[in-house]
Amino acid sequence: MTIYLNGQFMPIEDAKISVLDRGFIFGDGVYEVIPVYTRKAFRLAEHLRRLRHSLDGIRLVNPHGDSEWAGIINELIARNPGEDQYLYLHITRGVAKRDHAFPNPPVAPTIFMMSSPLSAPPAELLQSGVCAVTAQDNRWLRCDIKAIALLPNVLLRQMAVDAGCAETILIRAESKSEGAFMTEGAASNIFVVKDDKLLAPPKDNLMLPGITYDVILEIAAAHGIQYEVRRIAAAEIFAADELLLTSSTKEVLAITQLDGKPVGTGKPGAMFARLHQLYQDFKRDVMRAS
Repeated sequence: MTIYLNGQFMPIEDAKISVLDRGFIFGDGVYEVIPVYTRKAFRLAEHLRRLRHSLDGIRLVNPHGDSEWAGIINELIARNPGEDQYLYLHITRGVAKRDHAFPNPPVAPTIFMMSSPLSAPPAELLQSGVCAVTAQDNRWLRCDIKAIALLPNVLLRQMAVDAGCAETILIRAESKSEGAFMTEGAASNIFVVKDDKLLAPPKDNLMLPGITYDVILEIAAAHGIQYEVRRIAAAEIFAADELLLTSSTKEVLAITQLDGKPVGTGKPGAMFARLHQLYQDFKRDVMRAS
C-alpha cells in the first residue's frame, strides 16, 4: 500500500508520526472518507466541502485548495491497485509540546491519506438486510464535525458488534421535557420509511451531514418519492415500515431487525429496493460524466 504523508508518497511501512502529534495526544484533528469507483473519486467536491466545514469547526486552516487536494487524491488513487477504493484522509493540528491550548505560533498540520479496497455490500445482505440495536446518544454536541476523536462512536458501534448486528441507532433527548428522538447511526445515517414516505433527520449539530444522505434526498426529489426532513421521534423508528442505513462505504442497506424484533415484514421493502437501484444508476451516471 502506498500512502501520502506530509507531502510525500511512500509505502505504509515507512510512515512515521511523532508521539507528540496532537492527533495522538488529544484527538485534535478531523478526517474524511471518500469512495472511489472506476478509479474516480465520487462526489469529490461535496467531500471537500464537508472537510472544510470540519476544519473550520476546529479552527484549523485548510492546508490545500480544492485543486491541490484533487491532485493529491488522484495521484494516490493511481499509485494503488483496484478500480474501486476508499480513501481515508486525516488532518491533525500538528506536532507541539503537550498543552491543551493551540500551539502559538501555529505549527504545520499533519496530513495523512491512505487507500483501501472498496467492496460493494454482498448480495446476501441486500437480500436479507441487516440487524441493528438502539442506544442512548451520549456523544458531544458537535457531531457535524468529522472529528478523529471517535471513542464514543467506537463504543456505540461495538454494542452492535457484540449483538451480532451491523449498526447502533442513536437516540437522544435534549431535555427532560423533550421526547427522545433519533439522530443517526454510530457510523452511518438512518432513514425511516412510513406509509410510503421517506423520513430523514435534519442536518444539524447532532448528526454528521452524510454525502450518501444527500444523494438519497436528491434521488427522492428527482423521482417523485415523498420525503420529509424533520426530527424523528424515537417511537417512530420502532413503528417504521422500513429502516435504511446509508454511508459512503455501505451505500444503502435495509435494516430488517431492530433490538431483536422485525422491522416491518422483517425483509427488505419496496422503498429500499427502489432507492438501492436508483442509487446504483445515479452512481453510474456520475462516474460516466466525470
